[in-house]
Amino acid sequence: MVTNVATALIGVGDMWIVGQLGDAPTQGAVDIGAKLFAALFTVMNFLKTGTTGLVAQAGTRVGQHAQAQVLVKGVVVGLAIAAMLLLAKPVLLPLMLDALGAEARVRTAAVVYADIRYWSAPAVLVNFALIGFLVGRRRMREVLAIEIFYNLLNIALGLWLALRLDWGIAGIGWSSFIAEFAKLAATGALIWYLAGHDLRAALADRANMSLHALKPFLAINRDLFLRTVVLMVAIAMLTRLGAERGAVTLAANGIVYQLFVLAALLLDGFENAAQVLNGERAGDGDRAGFTALVRAILWRCLGVAILLSAAFAWAGGMITDSFAATPAVAAEARTLWPWIVAIPLAGFAGFVLDGVFVGASWTRALLLSMAGAALGYGVMLWLTWPLGNHGLWASFIGFLVLRAGLQLALMPRLLRREMA
Repeated sequence: MVTNVATALIGVGDMWIVGQLGDAPTQGAVDIGAKLFAALFTVMNFLKTGTTGLVAQAGTRVGQHAQAQVLVKGVVVGLAIAAMLLLAKPVLLPLMLDALGAEARVRTAAVVYADIRYWSAPAVLVNFALIGFLVGRRRMREVLAIEIFYNLLNIALGLWLALRLDWGIAGIGWSSFIAEFAKLAATGALIWYLAGHDLRAALADRANMSLHALKPFLAINRDLFLRTVVLMVAIAMLTRLGAERGAVTLAANGIVYQLFVLAALLLDGFENAAQVLNGERAGDGDRAGFTALVRAILWRCLGVAILLSAAFAWAGGMITDSFAATPAVAAEARTLWPWIVAIPLAGFAGFVLDGVFVGASWTRALLLSMAGAALGYGVMLWLTWPLGNHGLWASFIGFLVLRAGLQLALMPRLLRREMA
């Protein structure tokens, strides 16, 4: 859980630093850029989740050599996707900025930020596989140390480049770029130290990198990829519809969104636990242990969600004020206080069940539940349009609740089929 809080600080840090520049369009540009890379990079997070689940299952079924083979496949797929993204950059980047509704000064600043961060694609995608391997092997202390190093470096560089050297939004982009490659170097060195012998054997076996060997890995990750695409489209709709209401609303929504990311990644610590623990129980075919873990993790996650909502209720206004670039942005963000409080309670079950489904390799069901929730989200956006910005956030909260409801509805059938 603490590891995921550290991960959240990368976006939170960028939004706080740009808030010190005192310009709403620039703050809106960082929000646009953050959403763009959420769509572009986070959609590839299947490399982490898929690797975690398969490594956890391999640990109970086969052993450490099989875990190393999973990592090699994840790195190969990550590098291949990164190469395609870089080749598509001249076309893809402008299209994504158009899709997010970036215009005028917001677009000009967003292009500067996005053009720099885009080149970190190889490091980001390989890091997904490397972190997934460590989580699958329960090396959470090491992951925590890496994430703290990564975030502190990013924030320090952002303060120095953006504020001290007066590079502005370009400094924020360069700080993220440098921090990502530093994270790659640190994580790669650690994994080589921990599993160098098994990795050498896996790399020596060229069959591991053949299309035939990659097919099972790609089949699981295809569903995870499509599921994440649906999620990113839902988030992109929140951004685009907010952008249509002006720079102030866009900036305020960006602050609330970063608090959602903070809550999601904190609660996603329980998702990581579910991926590993339920993946191990699925590997052993232990239905009783599997269901007991689901209940235990859900209850613990609910307790943390209640505490987090209470913290947002007490200090939400002070937090949003500290991020706001202008008084107008601060005032708009304060009106969204009820939705900030509701986010942890609406999202906790979905986060845990994502981990359960990934750990058990129920990726097709995960995709179907996300698609169903997205359809409901579209209907809710249409119905709540007259409510303005509050309608956007009410629909997003409804989307989180509907996703968890569909996952719970699918679980009994999956248990009967997979662990009879």
